[in-house]
Formats: sequence, C-alpha cells, structure tokens
Amino acid sequence: MDKYRIDSHKLMYHPERVSDWLRGKQVYPIYMEISPSGSCNHRCIYCGLDFMQYQPRFLDTPILKKRLAEMGRLGVKSIMYAGEGEPFLHKDITEIIAFTKRSGVDVAVTSNAVLFNEKIADRTLPYLSWIKVSINAGKASTYAKIHRTMPGDFDKVIKNMAYAVKVRNNKGYPCTLGMQIILLPDNYKEVVLLAERTKAMGMDYLVVKPYSQHPLSKTRVFKDIKYDQYLNLSEKLKRFNDKRFNAVFRLYSMKKWDDAERNYKHCLALPFWAYIDAGGDVWACSMYLKSSKFLLGNIYKNSFRDIWESKKHGRLNHWAASKLNTRECRVNCRMDEINRYLWDLTHPSEHINFI
Repeated sequence: MDKYRIDSHKLMYHPERVSDWLRGKQVYPIYMEISPSGSCNHRCIYCGLDFMQYQPRFLDTPILKKRLAEMGRLGVKSIMYAGEGEPFLHKDITEIIAFTKRSGVDVAVTSNAVLFNEKIADRTLPYLSWIKVSINAGKASTYAKIHRTMPGDFDKVIKNMAYAVKVRNNKGYPCTLGMQIILLPDNYKEVVLLAERTKAMGMDYLVVKPYSQHPLSKTRVFKDIKYDQYLNLSEKLKRFNDKRFNAVFRLYSMKKWDDAERNYKHCLALPFWAYIDAGGDVWACSMYLKSSKFLLGNIYKNSFRDIWESKKHGRLNHWAASKLNTRECRVNCRMDEINRYLWDLTHPSEHINFI
C-alpha cells in the first residue's frame, strides 16, 4: 500500500507539461524545494546536507513573496519547504506558507516538528497539503542519539503532532499528516514501535526509507549500508495498513540502493523541478550545490522567469540530457523515478503500438 506514490512518482499526471517538453517547448517546474532557513536545531547523524554548514541565513520574506506570486503565474504547481535547515526556524514561515497557497501553489513542509507548536499549527494547517515529520526512532533515547539533540524533543514532536491531528480532524482540513524514518542500523529495532505510535496518534502514514549518500556530505558512516537484512520489516508493517493508515516501507528504493542500477544514462528531469537555498540561489539540482555549473541565478537579483529562461539554464538542460554521467549521481535522488519514466518515453522499446 502506497496510495501517495511515495516510492514512485507522479509525473504521469502532468501529460500536458511532459508533452510540451517532448516537443522542445519551454516548461516551468511542476515542483520546487525551497529552504527558508539555513539553520537547523538538530544535527542528525545521517544529514546529507551537512556540507552546507547550517548557516544562520533566512530567505527575505518580501522578495520571496514576490517570487512566489510570479511562480504561481508561471505554472509552478507545488513547493515543499525543507532544504538545508529547519523551515520552522524562519520567523515568517506561517505567513510564507499562507502566501504560497494564495499564489495558487500547493504547499508542503518536511520538518523535525519540534517547533511545530499549537500556534504555528493553527496558522498553517488550513494551507498545507501535507506535512512530513522526520522522526528517526521509536524511543526518546535513540531519537536523541540519532538527531543529536535532547531526549525531550521526542516528546515535543509527539505532542505537537497529536495536536495537529486534533485540529485537522476538528476543522476538516485536507492536510495529510505523516512521519518518516530513515532506516539505519541504529534504529531498525524500533521501526515497528514507531509504526504503532504513529498509527495510534492518528497520523495518516509512516514512511520507512533508505539512507542516501550525498557525494558532498561530510557524513560517511552509512555509505556502505545494505538493506537486504532489513527487508523482513516490510511484512511486519503490513498489519498496520488499513483505510485510515498507510505504513509505506520503501522496498523498491531499498533494492535500488543495494544494486544501484539505473535504466538511464543521463538526466532528463531538470526542467521539471528546482531548488532554492536559504541564500536565494536557484539550483538546477541539489546534488550539485557547490558547482557553479548548476547555479542558475539568485532571486534577490533576478526574476524567476529571467533565471529559468536564461541561456545558461537552456545549455545546462541540454548538457545534462546528453552528457551528464548519472553513475556519479546520488542513488535514489529525488528525480530518480522521473528520470526512469522520461528515459522510457524517449527511448521506447519495440512494438509500442501493441498496448
């Protein structure tokens, strides 16, 4: 059960955008990830963006709002606030979330939820499509070791999300409430316990996902992790699934991590998404946050249209689709499944008319 297609992709629901791309037309991203904060209140032992150094910088609210309105007009359909820091550290995050939705863009947040208190929940739940909480243990002591924080943060998260469930249900908001655990040797014994707690408190899903090594990350402890020994958890979690709750064990992604094989040689997905860091830089791919080749511009200096339609972006898309060696890319990157889909579309097998 994976009704949210978390272990797959949803690009097939945007055939018009894909069709325009296939015909060589200019397309704007369907989805974007934006980092409103460079700071983070945790220092998770698996953090893939630790090389960004948790800089105490925050996106300028007036400029961001101006760009958000522009993005909505240009056809951006969704934005997830996450990135290299904790989004709820931004002092205007509730205002930003509301404005994003009012700009015609679906909005979501990935967070550790320690700061997602009652006040913030009341102000954001009406506008959010979903919030996904990173909670990487079933016990406070293990949580503290993995998140490198105080054990009391675990209880804060549980309390905050229990309140969010109550408000969401009472008000009838459509916001989906989920949690996510990265499966590690340090927490695999607590996955079932976390599923029990997650379901009991009224969450909609728990995702169990594999670790993914960012090539630039300082953290190398888990780079050789193998998941074949943990796959039995998939069967154990099935008993939690019903019409209300979904335990998503990302079996497909774990198998891909273990064998690391791709059906695509180059990257075709760049035109469909983008990343904006906490300094306002617009990146074609979050894998290459230190490479000037993938830096498209900065929202403080240019409009999003000028950045996206720049000659540099056009040249980069062409190079990525024809020369970028994806064997050097991050395994299970966010665009992996989309690349597999687009590669099949552009490299069809024989007898495709026999549907």
